[in-house]
This record gives sequence, C-alpha cells and structure tokens, in this order.
Amino acid sequence: MRRALLTIFLAFLSASVLAQSYPSRPVRIVVAFPPGGSADVLARLMAVKLSELWTQPVVIENKPGASANIGADHVAKSPPDGYTLLLATPALAVSAAAFSNLTYDAQRDLAPVAMVSVFANVLVVHPSVPAATPQELIRYAKANPGKLSYASAGSTSAIRFAFEHFKQITGIDAVHIPYKGSAPSTQAMISGESHTMMMTLVDALPHIKNGRLRALAATTASRIAVLPELPTLSETAAPGFDYITWHGFFAPAGTPAAVIEKINRDVNSVLGQADVKERLTTMGMDIRPGTPADLGSLFREEISKWKEVARVANIKAE
Repeated sequence: MRRALLTIFLAFLSASVLAQSYPSRPVRIVVAFPPGGSADVLARLMAVKLSELWTQPVVIENKPGASANIGADHVAKSPPDGYTLLLATPALAVSAAAFSNLTYDAQRDLAPVAMVSVFANVLVVHPSVPAATPQELIRYAKANPGKLSYASAGSTSAIRFAFEHFKQITGIDAVHIPYKGSAPSTQAMISGESHTMMMTLVDALPHIKNGRLRALAATTASRIAVLPELPTLSETAAPGFDYITWHGFFAPAGTPAAVIEKINRDVNSVLGQADVKERLTTMGMDIRPGTPADLGSLFREEISKWKEVARVANIKAE
C-alpha cells in the first residue's frame, strides 16, 4: 500500500515539475492549411505572444493537404510532451465524421487543450441571383431545381457540410461545386461562376462592402456584431441552424495533464491581452477562452452533427 502511494506521489511530483519547467525548448504549432489563411494568421499571432510568455521560440509549421488530415495526423503521431500542438478548425471534426480510412483517430489520438476563438460565417449570393433574403433564395431554388449552384472550399470542407445541412433543413436543391481552397471558391463567387456560398465573415466582408457579393444571413445562432442588421438563418428560414468556424489547440493524446493545464492557462492569459483582443476583433473573431473540457465538448458535438449530415447527404469520403 505504501509503495503504491509512493508511486502515485512520485508520478504527481514528476508531472508537477514537468509543468513548471515547460517549455524548456522550442514549441511547434502545426497549421493544417497553407500560409495566409485565417488559421495561419491566428497561429502566428498566438506564437508571438506565447513565445514572449514562455521565453522560448514558438514555431509555425504549415502542413496542408488531404482535407487538413496531413497536419492532424502528424500531431497525432508526435511525442506526447506538449512540444507539438495542432491549431484545429471544424475540418478536424468533419474528417472524423466523414472519412472511413484515416490513419489516426482524432478522438483517441488527440487531446483538447484550449479554445481560442470562433467567428461567424455568412450566406452570400452573387448579385446576379434574384434574392435579397434567405426566403427569396429558397423560393428561387425551389422554382428552379438543379439550376442553383453553391461553392465550397472542397468536397469534405466544413463549409460544404454546413451548406448541406442548410439544404436538409430547407429542402432546396442546389448543385455542389467544390474548389481547391477558400481563395478559388471566393473567386468563383465574385465572377458569378457559382451562385451562392457560406463564407467566413473574414473572407466575405470586403466583397460585401464593395458590392461584389450580397449577404443574405448570418449562419450563427446570434446576429453578428459588425453586421447587426443582418438576420440569421435560424430566425428567418432554417430554425435551429448554427454554424461557426472555431479554432482550438490540440496535443497528442497522452500529453501530461499538468502540461495541458499549463498551456491552457497561458493561452487564456494571452487571449486576455488588450492588443490580442483588438486584433482578433478586427479580424471578425470572437475570443473564447475556456477549459480543455469545453473544447472537448464542442468537438464531440461537432462530430455528432456532421456524422448525421453526412449520412443524410450520403457523403462518403475516402
């Protein structure tokens, strides 16, 4: 009995010492997307601030490809010591819901560490589409079955799943046109090659302001602070619809709890800095400090939701 208690005490002491000394060398943040996107910009801001706090380099590694699974797989198979983190997005939950042949299991192989932010998305149309409200878009789609097209950043992108969910709630028919990333899909919308799309507020706002795109509704449960006059899909045409883009840190499963708790505290501390709040707010993001459990709960809910959307839409990713 004494030996068992001593073992437990030594393990606790070791974890505590590890957390106090963490980090003692450079930390890597893996972003599963190319440089320049919202996840990459956010990761670089957090890297600068965490580096200042930790007095250790925090390095960004972009590992794009395979619907963000290359980066996630890399982190899942990294040593569980807190020195390799993943800045994840809804793509992680979509992959867990839709892919049948992943080389990692996100729920088994990754541990939630800290929420960072969420930001809104908007339903937009090209100005050539005769719709100024979600209801008018639905009526137009039902009167012209198969003629309305919607763009996405890829066949297994979270944006595609969100629009499929919208279709399922409203019963409209729209043809999916997948593009290789958000930049090509945005260009397709501006040119009129695609008719409608759900876009991040960060990507859509400049084009809404210059009239190249028309915003019909926010995809979030609540209205967007920077566009308070814009109604939500939930209050207009799709009751219960709520789609957000979120960012959160994950670590390899098995990372000591004390290290995860320290990273969580430090991330929350960075999010509380006035200049960070101002920068993220300017980008259209809503800061969401919280516990590892908060991120884990959101992640499980997202997987469950997207699994059902994939089942109804018969989306099978390989």
